[in-house]
Amino acid sequence: MPTNMKIVDVCRKVKQPTGYTASIPVSFPPRELFVVPQKVLLKAVEAERLIGKLDGITLTLPDINFFLRMFSYKDATSSAQIEGTQATMADALELSANIENNQTDASDIIFYIKALEYGIKRLQEFPISLRFIREIHQKLMDGARATHFADPGEFRKSQNWIGGTNLNNARFIPVPHTEMRTSLNDLEKFIHDDESTLPLIAIAYAHAQFETIHPFLDGNGRVGRLLIMFLLMKKGVLEKPVLFLSSYFKKHQKTYYTKLSAYHEDGDVFGWVDFFLDGVIETAQAAIETSSEIRKIRDKDMGKIQGLSKRESDSGVKVLNYLFENPIVTTKSIMKATGFTRAGAQGVIDRFVGLNILKMEEKESNYDIKYVYDEYFMTFVR
Repeated sequence: MPTNMKIVDVCRKVKQPTGYTASIPVSFPPRELFVVPQKVLLKAVEAERLIGKLDGITLTLPDINFFLRMFSYKDATSSAQIEGTQATMADALELSANIENNQTDASDIIFYIKALEYGIKRLQEFPISLRFIREIHQKLMDGARATHFADPGEFRKSQNWIGGTNLNNARFIPVPHTEMRTSLNDLEKFIHDDESTLPLIAIAYAHAQFETIHPFLDGNGRVGRLLIMFLLMKKGVLEKPVLFLSSYFKKHQKTYYTKLSAYHEDGDVFGWVDFFLDGVIETAQAAIETSSEIRKIRDKDMGKIQGLSKRESDSGVKVLNYLFENPIVTTKSIMKATGFTRAGAQGVIDRFVGLNILKMEEKESNYDIKYVYDEYFMTFVR
């Protein structure tokens, strides 16, 4: 822990009647949270500057909604993988486009996308509240794979724990459900406070405090990471959902857990905020570069297509726009998306292969041949 980072007590250890010791959040937020070290404040200012630059760049992208889907799939994949999902972004895109593959847990990523899309739409008419958070949890968990103990959309009514096999050897035991409502109410009030500290610092606090409370039986990590994006938009930091931190948390997964643990166990609040802001800066810079690259790729490939005959160009533009949202395709998926005949769809695919827009993958046994908009897809997965 940096020596210049002060300790803030956010939890108190309380032994429970049955013998285990739970971490009960103190009244939140403690006043000490608003005396932020200068180095953290300066980093928050820099992070917000980069977000503003990113927001401006992405708003100039043509067909921005096509590209937003890819940003969200990247985040959903990383968030699900943090929780142990083995599926990749490619697996999820294939499942979404009804392209057969042998991956069974890609649905975890699809449920995350559904929860994200629902939340963004819901924010237009509803505040971020405990009810909103429960709705997000329901969209994330209801019908999802292996979540029959999650009680979708409902805060827990029993004790949970993190690490270990039971309450006696758990690494961390959150607030008991009988006392949890007070902590949740404190968090809800803080979420609506737009004046006490800088938005990014407030969002860092909100995420860590949500994970400290751990209000659901399952899905807390994913809901907490979704909450970051919703707060970025609700607090006016972002206009479009293009800054997703899950890939940063996945890249530094051990540190992510260590910093969150230090937040509630050791009171190293500003160590967590410092790590969070590093993630904002790194992710914003990466997204700025990605936005620049996809504009260049789009312009280059659109130029190739416009050099074809009018009929071939018209059908090519239609397929290229589809590829921005679905960069992995088969002949069948192109037929379904465009209404082309099999011969027409295959003709466009063959032209795109010839123009080095699409790349044919090796055929897997019993599955249709897949084609990848490789240069574009790789800007999001590297």
